[in-house]
Amino acid sequence: MSDKRGRAGRRDRKETYARVLDYLPYGHPDDTRPVYQKKPLVHAIGEERFVLMELSPKKNKIPSVHERVYIGEGERDVIDHVVKKLKYEDLTQAAKVELIYVIEDIVKENEERFINVFNDARPITTRLHTLDLLPGIGKKLMWAILGERKKGKFASFDDLTKRVKGLYHPERIIAKRIEEEIKDEHIKYRIFTA
Repeated sequence: MSDKRGRAGRRDRKETYARVLDYLPYGHPDDTRPVYQKKPLVHAIGEERFVLMELSPKKNKIPSVHERVYIGEGERDVIDHVVKKLKYEDLTQAAKVELIYVIEDIVKENEERFINVFNDARPITTRLHTLDLLPGIGKKLMWAILGERKKGKFASFDDLTKRVKGLYHPERIIAKRIEEEIKDEHIKYRIFTA
């Protein structure tokens, strides 16, 4: 929801915090090395840009699924280093299952940031609006949201669902769209991922 300069700036920033999707105590299952050579791994998603990544935990640290871990500059408590970026296909099955729930947690905890999706949504083309990209929002709901928005910005997800009849769980709608953008690297219009 920002201009190109804002998107480019966002792309350059590194993730500071990540959420654990899966903990692999014996490394990746596809790794053919002997068990004694494998190191524990963590599959995680960044909170800011939703980058999927593989992390190496510090010795004797076992992060739990959904745990928020610091991966920024300086001293880290749980994570030793970022191993690499991942694609959706690279995630373990358990990580794929947890992905939508972790994204929904991030959206709920950052409600002020994500309510602005509804407050600031603009037309993309003459026939396509940003709100059209959100799963489950058709033309009727889009016009209802825009009509209510003219009366005043939405203060919260609760305010949004009270004012727009037929719109339920906006945090799930946003989480589903983020998941779609993560899964499909060729998606034409992106709202949340760079």
